[in-house]
Amino acid sequence: MSVLPLVFTSGWASGINAYAVVLLLGVFGATGLTDEVPASLQRTDVLIAAAVLFLCEAVADKIPYVDSLWDTVHTVIRPVAGAVIGALLAGQSGSLSDLAAGAVGGSTALASHFVKAGTRMAVNTSPEPFSNIVLSTAEDLGVGGIVTFAMFNPQAAAVIAAVLLLIGLALIVFLWSRIRRFRRRRAQRREEKRLAAARTAGGAPPG
Repeated sequence: MSVLPLVFTSGWASGINAYAVVLLLGVFGATGLTDEVPASLQRTDVLIAAAVLFLCEAVADKIPYVDSLWDTVHTVIRPVAGAVIGALLAGQSGSLSDLAAGAVGGSTALASHFVKAGTRMAVNTSPEPFSNIVLSTAEDLGVGGIVTFAMFNPQAAAVIAAVLLLIGLALIVFLWSRIRRFRRRRAQRREEKRLAAARTAGGAPPG
């Protein structure tokens, strides 16, 4: 069970930025900082791909509405990444079955992904873009800090990740009404634009 805290922490972080987790773990393993990282995550091609995708996410994650679209696309990618990373970490130590580690990493990543996606939907109700930039930067720094801390103290890092996950879930429950209002307004604006375009074209609105 010694690898379970690292699996949980990497799962939480993968739900926020899976590419950063792969990149950090790969670099830590390649530089000899830890022997917990399997060789498959230290490969040069994996590190390059993770770095490129991390840069793409760093940009997309700071643009209003684009960030929500990016989150939608990654609803499957992040949990799968968390499950794969968890299984690889467990397979490296042999102290936890691959199936159980994959379940822990994947489910934790899915939960933190929903927290991130829901928070972004709430933030996008504000017209200014600065809150997106601040929140995205805080997420990147948080993932980097906790994954790095997990290399030295995995138990404490797992506790911090669990607390952050619980706070995030509670925040989503609190903000859900705001998110629903935002989605209703967007649907109403789309309908108004459709009707206006139909009137401009001189035809009856499509039924």
